[in-house]
Amino acid sequence: MDRGRVGSAVILDRERFEVLYLAYNRREYLHPDPLAVVCDYGCKADREIAGLIASSLAYGRVVQILTSLEKVFGVMGGSPNKYLLSRGVEQIETDFAEFRHRWTSGRDLSGLLIGVRQVLIEFGSLEAFFLDGMDDNDPDVVAALGAFVEGLKRRSGAVGNKLLADPEKGSACKRLNLFLRWMVRQDDVDPGGWTGVDPSRLVIPLDTHMHRICRSLGLTERRQADLKCAVEITRAFRTISPSDPVKYDFSLTRFGIRGDLSVEELLERVGE
Repeated sequence: MDRGRVGSAVILDRERFEVLYLAYNRREYLHPDPLAVVCDYGCKADREIAGLIASSLAYGRVVQILTSLEKVFGVMGGSPNKYLLSRGVEQIETDFAEFRHRWTSGRDLSGLLIGVRQVLIEFGSLEAFFLDGMDDNDPDVVAALGAFVEGLKRRSGAVGNKLLADPEKGSACKRLNLFLRWMVRQDDVDPGGWTGVDPSRLVIPLDTHMHRICRSLGLTERRQADLKCAVEITRAFRTISPSDPVKYDFSLTRFGIRGDLSVEELLERVGE
């Protein structure tokens, strides 16, 4: 890859990333990504709720994630939106009292759902709520994400809400940025649905796996996969894809996740 630096900016070879995108950003590579569950919902009102739940529980072994999502959506039925608007707080707490996903308890999940339920009552959709906290002058979604998290936690009431990371504390908020990628972008993989957020303002969903890849590619020298690191990496990708800086996230993260695609192979294909 023709990679150098102008000042502190990394110079990337867009053509190589485009080849990678065309090869792997396809539905056939979706399973076993939790996004596959979200894509089953054709209605935006259901998909945004399913997306927030699926991304929030997207930690741990993928088999365990999919099993937990099956349990949650089995309770909620065919329409998460209708479920939340037709249930009271006590019923939601009862329905998920026995739920457990690793260290997430039924109380934690109920807190998230109760917060979402209140948002739906007040704003009509999660998108409208997110946009309410967004300033047109913001360079990215970080500030709006902070308002989104704070608002959902406040609306969870006494139940609380432990599932949402807080950008105010420097968290990279990988799962929340993954949720935004799913809802804002639309291509063969990301189903989209939100039209009010410009994809150019998205931030890369950064976890230890993506952090390792990006450090290997020279996109960051930061040792901690925090919010500053995520913004720095996003800035690097913005040099080759200004309107869609998280475009290559899915195709890059297939390497090392799928047994047939290794990180070493990725570095050979887009590295120097």
